Amino acid sequence: MSEDPQCAALHKTPQFDDAIAASRDGALANVFVYVKAGLEGKNFEPPSRPVIMDQKGCWFDPRVLGIQTGQTLQVDNSDPVTHNIHPRPHNNREWNQSQDPGAPPLLRRFKTPEIMIRVKCNIHSWMHAWIAVVDNPYYAVTGPDGTFELSNLPPGNYTLEAWQEDLGTQQQQVAVTSRKASDVSFTFKGAD
Repeated sequence: MSEDPQCAALHKTPQFDDAIAASRDGALANVFVYVKAGLEGKNFEPPSRPVIMDQKGCWFDPRVLGIQTGQTLQVDNSDPVTHNIHPRPHNNREWNQSQDPGAPPLLRRFKTPEIMIRVKCNIHSWMHAWIAVVDNPYYAVTGPDGTFELSNLPPGNYTLEAWQEDLGTQQQQVAVTSRKASDVSFTFKGAD
């Protein structure tokens, strides 16, 4: 962050890129988990509430987020500096826009499912995030304790996929019954 003294001044301690955010016990945050298969032929209305990505402390927050096709992405700038939001999709329309401090939120939608869309700031090279666009509401991002929950998933057989930006993807089959929760664990091995 020393490239931009205004960004550096927002922090009292050095900042590090947290591509792999693991707790002391190995729990992994920022893993995107979603239903990859098992919902074919079902249509889901996008939620009316937006998914919010903020720029705080010269970082994108959150680093990993999920959004449903057709749902609004709201991008805020809480920093006293100008940022540039530049998603780099393969299946959706690319856009690239600057956002001054105090500017109104940017509002965008993605029409096509896509795992994952890298987002960068063309002004601050260390700023990046990831957006997953899915066609159903059954997705989550693991928290600092490594847990996730897919609420109200109807009974059925599903393929779940977990994605982590440096460690890749994993899949598991899960059978959901109407009367009990199903526990699923993904174990990623770090690069040597």
